[in-house]
Amino acid sequence: MSEFPFGFGMPDPNDPDKKKDPNAQGGSENPFDQLGQMLSQLGQMLSQTGSSTGPVNYDLAKQIAVQKLAGQVGFAPSTSSTAVDDAVHLAEMWLDPVTTLPAGATVTRAWTPRDWVEHTLPTWQRLCDPVARRMSGAWVDALPDEARQQAGPLLAMVGQMGGMAFGSQLGNALAQLASEVLTSTDIGLPLGPANTAALVPANIEEFTKGLERPSSEVMVFLAAREAAHQRLFTHVPWLRQRLLATVEEFANGIKVDTTALQELASQVDPANPETIEKAMQSGMLEPQATPEQKAALARLETLLALVEGWVDIVVGEAVTDRLPGADALRETLRRRRASGGPAEQTFATLVGLELRPRKLRAAAALWRLVTDQHGIETRDGLWGHPDLMPTADDLDDPMDFAERLGTKSDVDDMIAKLEENQGEDKKDD
Repeated sequence: MSEFPFGFGMPDPNDPDKKKDPNAQGGSENPFDQLGQMLSQLGQMLSQTGSSTGPVNYDLAKQIAVQKLAGQVGFAPSTSSTAVDDAVHLAEMWLDPVTTLPAGATVTRAWTPRDWVEHTLPTWQRLCDPVARRMSGAWVDALPDEARQQAGPLLAMVGQMGGMAFGSQLGNALAQLASEVLTSTDIGLPLGPANTAALVPANIEEFTKGLERPSSEVMVFLAAREAAHQRLFTHVPWLRQRLLATVEEFANGIKVDTTALQELASQVDPANPETIEKAMQSGMLEPQATPEQKAALARLETLLALVEGWVDIVVGEAVTDRLPGADALRETLRRRRASGGPAEQTFATLVGLELRPRKLRAAAALWRLVTDQHGIETRDGLWGHPDLMPTADDLDDPMDFAERLGTKSDVDDMIAKLEENQGEDKKDD
């Protein structure tokens, strides 16, 4: 396999099919002709990968993902849509008595893996742009002014090549993830459109094969998890923004070793695309973890654990007495989320972080304790303001957190006071 991605590489002087210039001395190609051929080939390649601009070529990412998923066998739309509609409707009825948050999904959808790619791509763009923008421009910024001036138009071309590199990486990762995700919220983030409960029947059918449970039972269980996530993401106004903003904060905190960049810049010849390709593949641009990133990651892990723990408890209360295999399914999903799998690998590749709620069981235990001691109104009322949410330390000592809580009216009073203080802060600004 060529070390140059996307079929781009230096012309091979040993290729017998390449015609030599009969007027050149020694039968070798004119080096300027060789460079011209390379740039022409690169220009053709860039023109064939869509009109996407920015740090990531999302047109290319979608093309690659769709191509990789083309061989998958889907379900008949009428069959899968009816099954999903029925499962979500039943799940919503079971969820109503066990949470104060009303139904959040106004639309239900049966997605194919390719549908999942199409409908989640806008959110992936928001998550991937910050890291791609910082990485693609980092080494160019480190070039001396003289080198940047000499490079001229080549820098714009290199930017397009970087966008293609990220687009290719994203397309392959999304194809892998799309072939395994079960719902739109399967990895804990609100990736799909708002107010939409979406399941992926083809993947659910594959997932069900190793469970020894009826497919209809698994479908309803997963529909309950999807519906519970949608209740949170719809009726907790700050949650969706906080989750996505924390991922963005992590990406924006990327720092690149300027010493390594200077060394790398000295190895780049702006007139030679081969050295630019090698620079992009050298690994010297890998970001260094910063304290700010570690703090953002800790906050993200805690919030993901709280979301997953709440969903686990609420769904358990809704379905345990109704689905014979509910306990086994809950344990399977807990292990699946806690171990990472394709979602973790995708985020580690695309954004540089591991998306694993390491304290999922601790969060579930905390929500269970709060429910038993204070009831569902107090438990769900904590979502009313981000400052009321349990912290990482609270997950380590849930008993202390539960003892500090008062009644539902106490929680309401705390929310009112927090909102009043925020209003005064805005006036001061």
